[in-house]
Amino acid sequence: MPDKLREDLIDILESVSRAQLRALRQLRRSPTLKADLRSEETGKRMSHIDMVHDILRSARRPLHISEILDLVAKRFSVQLDRESVVSALAKRVARKDRFVRTAANTFSLLSED
Repeated sequence: MPDKLREDLIDILESVSRAQLRALRQLRRSPTLKADLRSEETGKRMSHIDMVHDILRSARRPLHISEILDLVAKRFSVQLDRESVVSALAKRVARKDRFVRTAANTFSLLSED
C-alpha cells in the first residue's frame, strides 16, 4: 500500500474515532445538563429558526424580517443572514411548520387551533 494512501486512511480512521468518542461523551451527559445547554440564557445553542420562533412568540404579532433580525441580534447577540433566514422560514411556511407568512417578508407563528 502506498504511503500516501496509508496516511490518508489512518487520518480518516482517526477522525471517525474522535467523532465516535464525542458522541459517546454526549450520551453520558445527564439530561439536566442537556436542558441547561439549550436554555434561553445560552442562546448560542439554539438554532436560528428556534431564535426566530422565540422572538415571534414573545412579540405575539407578525414581524417583518428586519424587525426579527434586529430583535435576534439584541437578545442573542447573533447576526443572522437575512436571505438564509427568509429561505428557512419560507420552507417552514410551505410545510405549515410553526410559521405563517402574513405579508411580504412578514412572518408570524402558525396558530395552534
